[in-house]
Amino acid sequence: MRKRALFLCNMGTPDKPTPPKVREYLREFLMDPYVVDLAWPLRFALVHGVILPRRAHASAEAYRQIWTERGSPLLVHLQALSSQVEAALAPEGWLVRPVMRYGNPSIDSAVEGLRGEGVDEIVFFPLYPQFSAATTESSVREFTRSVRRRMPQVQVRIVPPFYDSGLFLDSFAEVARARLREGAGFDHVLFSFHGLPERQIRKADKVGHCLSSGSGAGPEVAEERYPCCGDREAARRGCYRAQCLWTARALGQRLGLASDGMTVSFQSRLGRTRWIGPYTDRILGELARKGVRRLAVLCPAFVADCLETLEEIGMRNRELFREQGGEELVLIPSLNSEASWVRAVIRLATAHADSLS
Repeated sequence: MRKRALFLCNMGTPDKPTPPKVREYLREFLMDPYVVDLAWPLRFALVHGVILPRRAHASAEAYRQIWTERGSPLLVHLQALSSQVEAALAPEGWLVRPVMRYGNPSIDSAVEGLRGEGVDEIVFFPLYPQFSAATTESSVREFTRSVRRRMPQVQVRIVPPFYDSGLFLDSFAEVARARLREGAGFDHVLFSFHGLPERQIRKADKVGHCLSSGSGAGPEVAEERYPCCGDREAARRGCYRAQCLWTARALGQRLGLASDGMTVSFQSRLGRTRWIGPYTDRILGELARKGVRRLAVLCPAFVADCLETLEEIGMRNRELFREQGGEELVLIPSLNSEASWVRAVIRLATAHADSLS
């Protein structure tokens, strides 16, 4: 029997919700050229001179609000998912390891831990539904570098982005449907995805269409500023924004949402550069002014609840929505380690590995 390992990779989290540990985590995260895609001197000056002094304490406080007795929710969910996946795959000779692109458990430590285990193949599964250089590409490159350095003889497989996978979409819809029924009476559903700087979208554009027209329009005027994001071909070419829209439409169909009963937006922007829009915090005010009182928010860029869902959406944006005139904002939990998602992960990982064997 072949011995294979599966790495389930998510972005990362600090070890503790304290300013020193958060600063350490943010330094590793933000100094990645795929995340802050500036020349090294500019990136160093921005991160060490501006961002870290301002954000370490504030981010630590945000983490403290969501921290559990078992630790960071993102890590807790990743560990639970990995344990359940391994329980199912162990009889077939699989080892399953939870890893983080930044922080712990690191990719390097997981690869090092496999030495001497007799592993023939490692399947690397970046748990980011939509592709971006800052998530998927950075994680894959770090994994590939580590394996080549420590276990060059091992065969490597990479599970691609799964924004349009029926397994992912059905699982997310199943989890969301149950929560939406529990909260009957929602006026509207908002799909909030993590944002990216527009310059990163341009860099990923291989055909020169991205942001090619409507350049004067603001980020809220999505149909003018992003003329090709609705195209299926744009999603297939690896456009992050187009893949987000595809995911939202597919989930909306599965949930039986009318086109005027759902909105797509982008959150978590940082700094003064222009990010892809429309922006979640501004959309909340627009929806409240249109008469939306009870709003459900889904975050399909995240397969596990984390700082960006629990604190940013579930706390800060909930209060913002109320301040703008809304009555209630309800965060719909992510996939975490739900049984349907465990089954989906197993099928995505094994089907991909088997198809390339």
